[in-house]
Amino acid sequence: MEQISTITEFLETSGARLRFFDMGRRVDKISRDRFLQFEKTAIPYPFPLQQQAWFALLFQDKSSQQEPLIWFLRLPLDEQGKLLQAARDDFMHRLIERIGEKMQADSEGQQLESALQDNPYSFKPKDERMAIFHARISRLLNAPPSRFYEHAQHYFSGQPGWEQWSFVGYQGIADLAARLDQDGNETIVASAITVMPAQPLIALCHCLENETLPRQITQALLDRVDHELQQATTDPGLLAAAIRGSARSSAQRPQRELISRILTSPGGNHIEILTAVSGRAWEQLLDAEIRHLFLERLAENSAGQEAFNLCMADLLYLPGMRQPILATVRDPNRSSRLSSAIGALFQGVTGQ
Repeated sequence: MEQISTITEFLETSGARLRFFDMGRRVDKISRDRFLQFEKTAIPYPFPLQQQAWFALLFQDKSSQQEPLIWFLRLPLDEQGKLLQAARDDFMHRLIERIGEKMQADSEGQQLESALQDNPYSFKPKDERMAIFHARISRLLNAPPSRFYEHAQHYFSGQPGWEQWSFVGYQGIADLAARLDQDGNETIVASAITVMPAQPLIALCHCLENETLPRQITQALLDRVDHELQQATTDPGLLAAAIRGSARSSAQRPQRELISRILTSPGGNHIEILTAVSGRAWEQLLDAEIRHLFLERLAENSAGQEAFNLCMADLLYLPGMRQPILATVRDPNRSSRLSSAIGALFQGVTGQ
């Protein structure tokens, strides 16, 4: 009999159905096969953050109607972004040991529910992340949205007045973002984006970054960005949020226009804007023009050389990003400013 060495295979011996979600860069589903390949160190983790894999594991007993059990785990990665087997084995050892201690529990579900108590590999997501996760899960399991959903819908329709945004629950905004294709929400949200205050728009964008965005909403974000860029003083938080909100757009052209216009604006070197690109919309950096523009602005970012170094280290760690980034930084036509920033980066690395 083949030895069970992965979390996936271990939990599937109970007959549970497993689902996996990234909880680091986005709240995004990871297929069972892809996650198993990651566990077996065949591939790097697709969405590394701070050299760790942050994910949620949802499992349901196929033979019962009980609520699914959810674990939030983080596991360290090696220099190639692959799982450190020693950490996985340590987690498995702790898990099995804990379950063994709880064998007197009334049911297997209770054993598993308490299995992560005091486990150093578990974590609690921030409240905003939890709201987004619950919205995604309720949609996936065909469960109704939260009681905050209708209130959020009502607010984004503009009926109570835009100044009433402080009364809108974040869970309702997350539910709205997860159900853009229902109840006329796509049109409601697109219309609201162009006129609503910055604070609720930023909250909305932080939820939209996890969803596949239709063209209508992407265009609304682009229009709002154009309006913001015409102001005497721009809000970098709003511009960064627009980048995040459009991160998974199905409309590539307006999404790239949005990023390009922000980066070429006078305030396009603000570190919040640049980290929104690298942290949430990094796939757009596979486009040579966007990548070159981004790196040039990063070289003159508002937070200095240390921010450049940290952002570059994060990008070079992402699967599929290393070669395109290195190709651009080696471009002989790069600016002297970018050359200096790159020189300082590598000097710091070799000097350690």
